[in-house]
Amino acid sequence: MSAENKTAKIVWQGEGLAFVGTGGSGYSIKFNNPSGPEGGSAMEAVAIAAGACTAADVISILQKKQQQVTGFEVNIVGLRAAEHPKVFTEIDLEYVVRGHHIDPRAVERSIELSLAKYCSVNSMLKHSAKINEHYRIIEEEPEAAVA
Repeated sequence: MSAENKTAKIVWQGEGLAFVGTGGSGYSIKFNNPSGPEGGSAMEAVAIAAGACTAADVISILQKKQQQVTGFEVNIVGLRAAEHPKVFTEIDLEYVVRGHHIDPRAVERSIELSLAKYCSVNSMLKHSAKINEHYRIIEEEPEAAVA
């Protein structure tokens, strides 16, 4: 397999610490310091990337396992070091799976495969941060048949 390059560009917006980051795909993200509705921090983007990477793996694997997932989210909490460079030292990933008759073993295996094999973001982050994972399954009521 050959290596794959990912590219990005960060452009200052002309005042303060506001920037726009654009990836090689053309997708843009606004950054600002202080962070708020007009732009997040770079570390928020790292936390989001950690969640998005594993979420895509887990939902894909659960679909292949023919689980009846009706809703899915990953809640991320990153604990940062007190001193600069204030890296994440611990990241908590909570997977919330909604659906019908979800097999807990399928969820556990999907998370395991994501974090051990497929998710490049968390594989990179685990060198500086302890990654904790847990999940909840919420059984949803089947929709009533329309008469």
